[in-house]
Amino acid sequence: MAQVTKDMTIAQVLQIDRGTVPIFLRYGMHCLGCPISTGETLEEASAVHGIDVDELVKALNDYLNEK
Repeated sequence: MAQVTKDMTIAQVLQIDRGTVPIFLRYGMHCLGCPISTGETLEEASAVHGIDVDELVKALNDYLNEK
């Protein structure tokens, strides 16, 4: 099973499972189709959006582990 890490990009997470979209949206990350989402890590994007990256990564992995 894939695990999300804070050094992955949003695009990489979406490639693992498009079902993660609602999680990103819940955290205010609406830039899923933005070109930056392919080069900016979750840690970098979280810093820009004022989000706790560890909380986001946990939410994404909790979702993936529940599948």
